[in-house]
Amino acid sequence: MTHSTSGLIWTGILLAFWLLAAAPALAQTPEPAAAAAPDTVQGWRRGGTGTVNFSQVSLSNWAPGGESSLSLLALGNAFAHHRNGHRTFDASLDVVYGTLKPGKARVRKNDDRVELNAKFGHQFTNTLYYAAQLNLKTQLTPTYFINKPDSLLSRFFAPAFVLASLGIDYKPNDQLSVFVSPLTGKFTIVADQQLADVGAFGVEPARRGADGQPIAGTGQLFRKELGAYINARYRRPVFENVTLFTKLDLFSNYLHRPENIDVNWETLLNLKVNKFISASVATTLVYDDDVLVPVDRNRDGVPDARGRRIQFKEALGIGLTYKF
Repeated sequence: MTHSTSGLIWTGILLAFWLLAAAPALAQTPEPAAAAAPDTVQGWRRGGTGTVNFSQVSLSNWAPGGESSLSLLALGNAFAHHRNGHRTFDASLDVVYGTLKPGKARVRKNDDRVELNAKFGHQFTNTLYYAAQLNLKTQLTPTYFINKPDSLLSRFFAPAFVLASLGIDYKPNDQLSVFVSPLTGKFTIVADQQLADVGAFGVEPARRGADGQPIAGTGQLFRKELGAYINARYRRPVFENVTLFTKLDLFSNYLHRPENIDVNWETLLNLKVNKFISASVATTLVYDDDVLVPVDRNRDGVPDARGRRIQFKEALGIGLTYKF
């Protein structure tokens, strides 16, 4: 490890702890009455929400033109929290799945995500916990190129991203959590040999033979990294019946270009109309230096190359919500 690389690592760790120290300022709210109390309730707390958003457009002899469409987006969240003395356990499951049918075209998927989180903590001050965290992200069903339905892009556990972390969790109240880990293992699983052979999602691609052609079946299905990790979560009511939730994940690989930080930033704004009807705006920003995304360089609708890009997704929905 070079001196410059070591310096970058220590700079990242110091920055992480600076953020930890600065977190009380982030936790402050303009209205003291809106601040959440620290977690002190013993025993179990469980709950969750389920939301179905839909939109429909039907056109018949419509002079300006356009296309009929039907879309459906389902979101589910469940959580469990347990406190026993100074020990805590948190688990959550988030599932998102959406479909779209434009005109007479076949139904296709436009969103698919599964995320599971588990965290064990031991409180040693009023706001600090020793913590171990496990995070898993994958999807439910296969994804294909729109114009090439026989070409696979991804499927269940291809990829799956697993983060296993040890660190310190700063929790001044139920609204804010900043988890800092100087020791995190990041594991990428591509459980599809076809995708692994082309090096999808950062795994090692298939070896090439003497003729320069890839040798099928030699791509690696698994990639491991070791680095530093920051996970910040913040949830609070903005106005009456309006709630903001944002989550930021940062990961730096100690052993390979630590200055290129992986970013995953999710924001959700929920607007509750009444007990069953709600609206939501969700955004996701992702950057991973090891993941090459399809690029359409000649703009013919068919990806012809791969490159490093900032990935961004936005979704607006109005639908039915059930809270339990």
